[in-house]
Amino acid sequence: MNREDKTSPDCKANLGPSAGSPPVTWKSGASAPRKHTPPDWGFGPGRLRARILAISLLFATHAFAQVTPDRLLHSAKEPQNWLTYSGDYSGRRHSSLDQVNTKNAHSLVAKWVYQTGATGKLETTPLVVDGILYVTAQDDRAFALDARTGRPIWMYQHELPPDIRPCCGRVNRGLAILGDKAFLGTLDAHVIALDSKTGNVIWDVVAADYRKGYSFTVAPLAVKNLIVIGVSGGEYGVRGFIDAYDAETGIRKWRFYTVPGPGEPGHETWEGDSWKAGGAPAWNTGTYDPATNQIFWPTGNPAPSNRGEGRAGDNLYSNSLLALNADTGKLNWYFQFTKHDEHDWDATQVPVIIESEKRDSGQHLIAQANRNGFFYVIDRATGKLISANAYGKQTWSTSKDAEGRPIANKSASPTLEGHTVCPGALGTTNFMAPSYDPQTELFYVTARDQCDIFSTAPQPYEAGHAYYGSAYFPSEQAEPYRGFLKAIDPETGEIKWKFEHTSPTWSGVLSTAGGLVFTGDAEGNFVALDAAAGKPLWHFQMGGAVYAAPISFAVDGKQYLAIAAGSALYAFGLP
Repeated sequence: MNREDKTSPDCKANLGPSAGSPPVTWKSGASAPRKHTPPDWGFGPGRLRARILAISLLFATHAFAQVTPDRLLHSAKEPQNWLTYSGDYSGRRHSSLDQVNTKNAHSLVAKWVYQTGATGKLETTPLVVDGILYVTAQDDRAFALDARTGRPIWMYQHELPPDIRPCCGRVNRGLAILGDKAFLGTLDAHVIALDSKTGNVIWDVVAADYRKGYSFTVAPLAVKNLIVIGVSGGEYGVRGFIDAYDAETGIRKWRFYTVPGPGEPGHETWEGDSWKAGGAPAWNTGTYDPATNQIFWPTGNPAPSNRGEGRAGDNLYSNSLLALNADTGKLNWYFQFTKHDEHDWDATQVPVIIESEKRDSGQHLIAQANRNGFFYVIDRATGKLISANAYGKQTWSTSKDAEGRPIANKSASPTLEGHTVCPGALGTTNFMAPSYDPQTELFYVTARDQCDIFSTAPQPYEAGHAYYGSAYFPSEQAEPYRGFLKAIDPETGEIKWKFEHTSPTWSGVLSTAGGLVFTGDAEGNFVALDAAAGKPLWHFQMGGAVYAAPISFAVDGKQYLAIAAGSALYAFGLP
């Protein structure tokens, strides 16, 4: 690594809104804009001017291009960029770059490392736009970096209240970008538009009351002129929703409640008033089909997550895949993976749009490796189930209904004394992003074999407090836990190969046209494997566990791989 490639902390500060920034016009019905004051960085006037000049010089060396809706529609044709969470609207997380391939992957080296200064889990996916890399870190920090060197251009830090209630770490999975703005969801349930050139706040809208457990950890999805985002907080008994905001103004254009209220279809699937604290959060990024103008968004567990008593019924639209009209948020169809969930098996795994050359039926498919241990293939035009096959250890279902949907065993329900069920509460997979390679026609997913003992007891709902109705702890049936990268044939559900990790990992996956699959592990390794055979070809020790997903991009004709590990973002390339 070159000495001059190291980042300088003096360049990291976002200096706040500039005096020349245009005012934001707020239309009737919009949330009032939050006031923003430049942070006090402890600089004297002279030193502050020097830093403004330094950052201005950085701006002069970069061309900040507009990311238009048309560019997002055709993002697969810009392999040098990574314009949305999964690389393009399909959710495939596949790069058509092939400069790095099976023949030379063994020679990959670290090109630069950027230390975010944030502690905890980095679950972020960076975006890359014409040589500029945009990335988030814990506690709602956002950064713009020179993708060639990792040098910082700006940094934004959202001011969080001291009593936020995130479930599973103070994490953020990434940004969306549209026009000249980068969009951030926050742990206190704000949606914020940042100037992509400066990091200054353009608008800031409060979506929900964080004191009741609502939060955003998801990377938003930009579709047309809308910013679509799903809420977290199912562990607190929130009423889940998916929002769409006007990218220019921040005005909310539609909201779809994932727990239907009185008079709405699906409300009858909730016992009594249990819908009011029904959960069904939408905390991972969906996909978009321009041909049908449908957004496919997955949802999470009903609340309480591990106790079904008191909320009899299927509990729609928890643990479901929703097909929504992008313009209106109207529900076209849904598919529920786990009815009346009692094991916290969120279905928030990224749904992947697949066009298979093997099929001549004319069906258009969408696939998901679900937390409940089954791999589902669905007709995305109708929501009809095509197949459901186990891809990991599971004991909760030994039969299927007439549609082919797995049916829960009566013995799978939690008991007061405790009952062993596979998979455990963490699932066969979780939030880790999968990948689909159109060359191999294989679906790659991080998976684990794990069982837990589930017990349950009554718990009254109290707003803003954890609402589980249960406890779970490891079972002797799964000692030690085992973790894998698995390659699944969507046509048959067959596992074509699997690579076993030293221990279960939380890393996402990337496939490339170079015949490679990239992933990380809990020991801090970044790993390249042969996409067709699963043979490991290279690894690099980064010094921190991987909770993020890798991407690929190119600058000046050179291909890079990037992934977060520990508290840092790493970029790799050929010597």
